[in-house]
Amino acid sequence: MLATIKNFITGNLNKNIEDHYLKENLFEEILNRLLEQGIDQSSVKRGDISSVDEFHVRGAMVSKELARTIDICGLNVLDVGCGLGGPSRMLADEFNCKVTGINLSNEFIRTAKALSSLVKLDHKTKFVVGDALSLPFNDGSFNVVWTQHVQMNVPDKEKFYSEIRRVLKPGGYFLYYDIFKYNGEEVQYPMPWASSADQSFLFRSTEMNEILIELGFEKLVITDQTKAGIEFFEALVTKFKKFGPPKMGLNILMGESTIPKLLNLMNHLTSEALALQSGIYKLE
Repeated sequence: MLATIKNFITGNLNKNIEDHYLKENLFEEILNRLLEQGIDQSSVKRGDISSVDEFHVRGAMVSKELARTIDICGLNVLDVGCGLGGPSRMLADEFNCKVTGINLSNEFIRTAKALSSLVKLDHKTKFVVGDALSLPFNDGSFNVVWTQHVQMNVPDKEKFYSEIRRVLKPGGYFLYYDIFKYNGEEVQYPMPWASSADQSFLFRSTEMNEILIELGFEKLVITDQTKAGIEFFEALVTKFKKFGPPKMGLNILMGESTIPKLLNLMNHLTSEALALQSGIYKLE
């Protein structure tokens, strides 16, 4: 009975979070935006869509930085919470990785598959709909598990990181780039990952570290990304004010709520209520 109730609650939460991110006909809108820029469908490059398919602070730039923190070339990578698949395609294209992306959203996964086909990387990327708390993969399936701005939507942190550990090979790496609580100040919404507090499950990076160490991970590198994130937002807001919303950008995903959400996140980073951090852990 308790398991049934828990599954019901989890299902409702997943649906609530999926609805938060939902944007109907996303691939079709991206295609239309490309056409408006004079980019023919037969000649689309990854760079043409990177400003929309990298749904995290600092976008494609920080993904490449994270990828270079280990010798990732040729490895089998799982991208948990892959969104539209931008980082997955980057890893496949620039680092020759075999990449599987998983996400709760049917629309995101449909779009991720279509975008990979559009830029001719569908042979090196695979995308599946699924729950990060119940990864549909065998134990020890991947050399690397990669996640960016995902855990904020996950209430059961122990299960989340346990599943990451389970699907990693011994000696495998966990790479993350995420948003954490910092100074205890109350967080105000909306944010890019949550319209309201009931969709958000922020915690401190020290709490994540405790879970990972208990699971048998070794901490290798931790990088404070907060200052770089604030500078990114300041430049982005300046561009918005001067030129308006870009033809291709995160505004496609967030619509009219783009500016309030991004300003809210920037202000919380500036006040130190939140912090941006990336890191590498190795499974011992």
